[in-house]
Amino acid sequence: MAADERTVVDTQDAPKAVGPYSQGIRTGGLLFSSGQIPIDPASGTLISGPIEEQTRRVMENLRAVLEAAGTNFGGVVRTTIYLTNLSDFAKVNAVYASYFPSAPPARSTVQVAALPLGASIEIDLIAKAP
Repeated sequence: MAADERTVVDTQDAPKAVGPYSQGIRTGGLLFSSGQIPIDPASGTLISGPIEEQTRRVMENLRAVLEAAGTNFGGVVRTTIYLTNLSDFAKVNAVYASYFPSAPPARSTVQVAALPLGASIEIDLIAKAP
């Protein structure tokens, strides 16, 4: 891929976009993912239940986008976590940490008033992508 080339990343293993955006964009050796919420890609429905289960679904959706771009969690350099309830921070952190057992990426976590489809969590990332 040329340095100025821009490639859309799209996979059936992650939820379809709920608006006019791509699951991810590869450019300049990087992948920029759109935010993922806990939508089950098989059913297209938002999962409810414990925040740990929702976080796992979000991380698995991100894994699918990473793999479609030819990379993995080891290539992630930055994430942002959006929570509607910051008191879920410790529970989210425990699940999130299991995806980055060493050298975790830079990260911000913020509380927001609302997320698409009434989700409780959304995560986006930037990763090195070949």
